[in-house]
Amino acid sequence: MSTDRVKRVCVIGASGKLGQYMVRLALERGYEVVGVCRERSVPKLAAFKDRITVVPGPTDDPEVIRRAVDGCDGVLTVLVPWGVRQYASGTAQAVLDHARPGARLVFSCGWHITRDGKDTYSRMFTLGVRIAAVVGKLVRAVEIDDQVEACRRVFDSGTRWTVVRGSTLEEGDSQGLPVWSAHVGDPVLASDRTRRVDFALFMVEALTDDTLVREAPAIVGRLTPSALAHADGTRDHA
Repeated sequence: MSTDRVKRVCVIGASGKLGQYMVRLALERGYEVVGVCRERSVPKLAAFKDRITVVPGPTDDPEVIRRAVDGCDGVLTVLVPWGVRQYASGTAQAVLDHARPGARLVFSCGWHITRDGKDTYSRMFTLGVRIAAVVGKLVRAVEIDDQVEACRRVFDSGTRWTVVRGSTLEEGDSQGLPVWSAHVGDPVLASDRTRRVDFALFMVEALTDDTLVREAPAIVGRLTPSALAHADGTRDHA
C-alpha cells in the first residue's frame, strides 16, 4: 500500500505508553487519528487534545470499535490480555468484524506468540511465560492464553493483517526502525531488546509496507549487538 492510500488511522489502546507513541508518530505522518481507550484513561491523551478524535470505552466492545474504525484505512491495535474475560480476543474479533474491507490491520503482541510453531525459545523464556500465565490467572489480572487466542483469530482471518511480535521493551531515544526475523530463536534477535518508541515506529511503518501483509515479524532494536552483528544478512525493511 502506498502512503497516499492511508489517510485515517485508528489506534486501539491509545492511552498506554505504546499507544501514545503510535498516536504521535501517526500525527507526524499527517494521518487523521482516532484513539480508543477506556473512559478513565482519556486524560492520558490530553497532550493530543484537539488533534485527535477520542472514542472512549472498552476496546473489546464491538459497538465502540465499530464507531472508532469507521472510515479508517488502517487500524493499530495493542492486544492487552487484561483480566480473565477474554479481553484481547474480544478486541481482536471486534476489529476483524468491523474494520472496512481492505484496511491494513496491525496488531502488537510478544515473542511468546507463534504463527507456525517454528519459533524456538530458551528454557528461561518458556518458564517465565508459564509463570506469568499461572500467576496472572490466579490474581485475575492477566490471561496470556487469551492473547494467543486473539492472534489465532487474526492469523485465520482473510484480512490484510500484520502481527508485530516485540522483544523485551525498554525506554530511551529512538534507534531507528527495528530489524526483524520470521522466527524467534534466529541469531539476529538474540539481544532481546527494543525501544518502546521503535516498537511503535514499526507498527506505524507497517501500515504502508505490503511486504508485511500476513507476516508475524519478531523484532529487535536496530542498534542492539545481535542486530549489528547480523546486519548484512538481516531481513531489514528500513
